[in-house]
Amino acid sequence: MKYYYLLFFSLFLFSCTETNKGETESAIKVETVKIPVLNLEEANRLVQLPLHCMNTEYPNKLQQTLGGDEDLKSPKELHPAFYGCFDWHSAVHGHWSLVSLLKQFPDIDGRAEIEQKLLQNISKENIQQELMYFEGKHNKSFERTYGWAWLLKLAEELHTWDNDVARELETNLQPMTDLIVNKYLEFLPKLNYPIRVGEHPNTAFGLSFAYDYASALDNEQLADLIEERAKDFYNDDQNCPIEWEPSGFDFLSPCLEEAALMKRVLEIEEFKVWINDFLPELIQKDFDIAVGEVSDRTDGKLVHLDGVNFSRAWSLNYIAKDLPEYVHLKNIANQHINYSLPSIVGDSYEGGHWLGSFAIYALNSIDK
Repeated sequence: MKYYYLLFFSLFLFSCTETNKGETESAIKVETVKIPVLNLEEANRLVQLPLHCMNTEYPNKLQQTLGGDEDLKSPKELHPAFYGCFDWHSAVHGHWSLVSLLKQFPDIDGRAEIEQKLLQNISKENIQQELMYFEGKHNKSFERTYGWAWLLKLAEELHTWDNDVARELETNLQPMTDLIVNKYLEFLPKLNYPIRVGEHPNTAFGLSFAYDYASALDNEQLADLIEERAKDFYNDDQNCPIEWEPSGFDFLSPCLEEAALMKRVLEIEEFKVWINDFLPELIQKDFDIAVGEVSDRTDGKLVHLDGVNFSRAWSLNYIAKDLPEYVHLKNIANQHINYSLPSIVGDSYEGGHWLGSFAIYALNSIDK
């Protein structure tokens, strides 16, 4: 009789365990959200943002150090290639946006006009004038490293586009590309500590885009240096406090940008060990992170949170790429894109002059 009681009790415990297990598994199931798509219709919507601002000179934030009265010139005189879109880096990635969309959608509206505008701005003469600015005594660190990174992303996009217009633009831009590569090679050995903020100077972001360029063009010197410095800066990092993010006007995630960089420079098995120490919660199927909520899109700083949603998305997608155990991160990326994408066209210039590029890059990060 005792045996039957034990058997009954064992079956009862097993049943409870299986029930609890089922309840737990059910509890962590996350609803799959709509996957955003960059198609021709969306491309025609987003292309309006850089087209609207690439030749809009004012308002303008020059971020210039003046050496004397002779430096007091208009934005177009100082930066004849990249004077629009409020500031230099936004102008650069606005041009990247146009190249990216032309490359993906040959039937995009106004194609001939877009090509003409690109050729007009990125001319040999204009790039020479841009070089003079960067080589000036007081602005050698201008746009370090955020604008540098976007310039190399533009160069990479042109190089990987099999098109006659792209060849002409790439040739015209080449002196500027070479200058920025050399600036990275000069600066990175001198940087003793990484910059971990959620805005322009973020070191991980600047290194990721530069590494993409170096990989695409087989620039081993630049790639090797970035691998070395990334490991110097981040190899021993653990338990990144992602719950602290975002700060009030971040447009980059310090934790996720760092993780996306290390995914680039580490071997896959090394990365799995590293990411488990750095962000152990990411592998949990019920991991979640709320979108950055924008309270006022007419505020140039508060609208940054739309940017953090897009940049989180591209980082999460990069981390999850080819790693099945992290596939659930793609759903979180889609949530972030879906929150901000509807609002960026037809909204205020504070966001419109730059967010199109972030949206396109985030959409490009989704597995096709």
